[in-house]
Amino acid sequence: MSGHNRWSKIKHKKAASDAGRSKIWSKVIKEITVTARMGGGDVVGNPRLRTAVDKARAANMPNDTIDRAIKKGTGDLEGVSYEEIVYEAYGPGGVAMMIEVLTDNRTRTVAEVRNVLHKHNGNLGATGSVAHIFSKKGTIVVEKTAIAEDKLMELALEAGAEDVRDVGEVFEVETDPGAYLGVKDALEKAKVPIAHGEVGLVPSTRIALEDEDKARSMLKLIAAIEDNDDVQNVYANHDIPDALAEKLG
Repeated sequence: MSGHNRWSKIKHKKAASDAGRSKIWSKVIKEITVTARMGGGDVVGNPRLRTAVDKARAANMPNDTIDRAIKKGTGDLEGVSYEEIVYEAYGPGGVAMMIEVLTDNRTRTVAEVRNVLHKHNGNLGATGSVAHIFSKKGTIVVEKTAIAEDKLMELALEAGAEDVRDVGEVFEVETDPGAYLGVKDALEKAKVPIAHGEVGLVPSTRIALEDEDKARSMLKLIAAIEDNDDVQNVYANHDIPDALAEKLG
């Protein structure tokens, strides 16, 4: 979707997660556990863990729940062993998709993801089929009412951001993944309220979905895949015109 509707989608997802907190907590706990297992339980020395913990706190997760997830990852507490997998796929209209999962049963998860794709006019792709379209970037969203664009640009670029964009009702600050936390910390130190922040995959090209049926099918597909407990993140390179996106809600 366009920048404006991308932010609308983020707000919609936040509202949905507030209504179904147990599901979002379950996914974040998995992420913390795996990240602690891979890089250690020190949030200062493990930037990916720090990002996962920030996500947990944004979802109002209690500190003791976060601590238990870290200890399960480091082996201090017994826990389930999760495997990190990325599936490449195609959605309606040839839209490229990257689906990140954490699972304790690869066979079950791939069958479930394949089934959802099939129901919504999509299919799994071969390894490498769409990964080249995406690159990992940090994104920080700041609402326009919070700060003037020139001041935000000055703060963000000085802290190491790559770009600041006006995308409708918000500004988007883009960073290299390694610079994300430094830029986020600099903005927070300057008392700039951050509406949303994440490190994720950003497509280099987008496919316009101007047909209402394809656009609706694409949105239903993403929602259905995100509903799977093993799926952590879904990224796609679709671009739905503002008017159509508003109509589809």
